[in-house]
Amino acid sequence: MKSFSASTCALLLACLLAGCSRSAHHHPASEIEAAAAARERALQQARAAAAAREQDRQELESIPPPSKNTYMAIHTRQSWTNPFLIVSASTVNLSIMMPDNGPAGSPGSEVLRPLAARRRVLDLRLSDLPEALAALPEDTWPYGRVIAVEEDPLAQKPDRAQVRRNEEATMQILNDLGIVIYEWPQSTPR
Repeated sequence: MKSFSASTCALLLACLLAGCSRSAHHHPASEIEAAAAARERALQQARAAAAAREQDRQELESIPPPSKNTYMAIHTRQSWTNPFLIVSASTVNLSIMMPDNGPAGSPGSEVLRPLAARRRVLDLRLSDLPEALAALPEDTWPYGRVIAVEEDPLAQKPDRAQVRRNEEATMQILNDLGIVIYEWPQSTPR
């Protein structure tokens, strides 16, 4: 067996300690590279989201612009047949009226296809709203590309600030999609 000199042992120990201390501390270049990679991933995600939003907008462009005279004359929720949003503190509630696909004016149409049976209600995350609106059939927009938006009338007082922030974000999304917003009056009967 070979014996090591004291200086060789000290040098070996110094090398081992130096190697350990380097692995314990982050190298500044690797931190910069990691930050650059994270920034690039965020940019790619933002580009993908913008492309998806543009695709949703293009799909909605097939729906004609609304006639203000038509939709401004509607004052009850039961009469509103375009999509309707209720914005709450954590979600948006999308209500749509599926069209009556029976023959126009056929007897018993209200009995066979009542309004309540044709209404669909979805609770969505705000981030899912553009895709959900773009997926709606064109005949669920009888007034054209307009949507009624209302703050959740049942929201508790402590949640009102968050509801307003979500309503502002919802309106930004709708504007980006080219959808006209009809702010539904709070005092209107449902």
